[in-house]
Amino acid sequence: MKSAAFLAALAAILPAYVAGQAQTWAQCGGIGFTGPTTCVAGSVCTKQNDYYSQCIPGSATTPTSAPTSAPTSQPSQPSSTSSAPSGPSSTPTPSANNPWTGYQIYLSPYYANEVAAAAKAITDPTLAAKAASVANIPNFTWLDSVSKIADLKTYLADASALGKSSGQKQLLQIVVYDLPDRDCAAKASNGEFSIADNGLANYQNYIDQIVAAVKQFPDVRVVAVIEPDSLANLVTNLNVQKCANAKSTYLTAVNYALKQLSSVGVYQYMDAGHAGWLGWPANLTPAAQLFAQVYSDAGKSPFIKGLATNVANYNALSAASPDPITQGDPNYDEIHYINALAPALQSAGFPATFIVDQGRSGQQNHRQQWGDWCNIKGAGFGTRPTTNTGSSLIDSIVWVKPGGESDGTSNSSSPRFDSTCSLSDATQPAPEAGTWFQAYFETLVSKANPPL
Repeated sequence: MKSAAFLAALAAILPAYVAGQAQTWAQCGGIGFTGPTTCVAGSVCTKQNDYYSQCIPGSATTPTSAPTSAPTSQPSQPSSTSSAPSGPSSTPTPSANNPWTGYQIYLSPYYANEVAAAAKAITDPTLAAKAASVANIPNFTWLDSVSKIADLKTYLADASALGKSSGQKQLLQIVVYDLPDRDCAAKASNGEFSIADNGLANYQNYIDQIVAAVKQFPDVRVVAVIEPDSLANLVTNLNVQKCANAKSTYLTAVNYALKQLSSVGVYQYMDAGHAGWLGWPANLTPAAQLFAQVYSDAGKSPFIKGLATNVANYNALSAASPDPITQGDPNYDEIHYINALAPALQSAGFPATFIVDQGRSGQQNHRQQWGDWCNIKGAGFGTRPTTNTGSSLIDSIVWVKPGGESDGTSNSSSPRFDSTCSLSDATQPAPEAGTWFQAYFETLVSKANPPL
């Protein structure tokens, strides 16, 4: 009897070992993956992208395609079954005010679902409550593949219905992020389009689909960050062959995006790196000239509001004192960078205002080098989104990067491995870019400043 009981107990636990089941939040599939393809009880193996499937707690309700967000941003709103307006919208009229003024920010259901699942997996009730509150903080929805445009249509319809039912006009925040040969100086966020394989035409079709979706819902204001890491690479990284080869296509594609999105009233902020990238004095003038030229080439639309800085990065808006890694750069935080760049832009004919990502800037002085960007250890959620920015140059503090989604994998055998993700200040082991990183999310929550 004792032997039988032992064998029964062994049989109960053997499947997890025999099948090599992956733990919750671990990888369970993808191109080139040779590990376990089933999950422990309570989790479902859910495809995130071609390279990464992940064990997600509960049923497979998480969308099947997660953002492959740049290396470097709520509770879920009620769903709506209302149909889109059938008639064409009138030509939009730009507002002279801050785009956020008078609007309620629509909260991303995708991110809210990720946060809710993550909070449920936390056993410490105090930390779990703090984690759950993150779903109420607005961030941006990343349109990093054509497949995400279906989500955009759903969110626009939902926001439109919510605005009608509540009487509060809705603003939806997106990141346009699908250039061919995207992220030309890194590997973690390589995109779906290649310049050599009809990339420009594919990108223009991607933009056309976004424009068509936005046009259906003229009552919803849309604010967009345009192509993180793209134009900044043209300022400093043309020595990288892939960037040099991409320059003409990047400029043509961004020009197309700016013009077409302006035609349907999308307020746009071109990504402008951060203080540790374009904030160095030698880079300021070339950067200002490039952005001003792009603005001019796109017709100087008033819907091209300005620039986004610190997207998916960790710099403080206003540092109490310079981080030692910033030595030699007088523009050691984002406000110094913005104050230095704005006059150069204005002189070049671009009256830009700014938005600044502070989603993961709650803690400072924790990087080994200023250029390190991958899942930095000790980072915490930062200043909440607000238009009370303390500067007339800054329209809003925002959370662009969805906190908790990985910057890149530390698995050196992955096709999208970037060595930055295996540095000593990068949290490891880390999953593919854009997929959920539970341990990192919990750190962001516990080290949030101000506290959650």
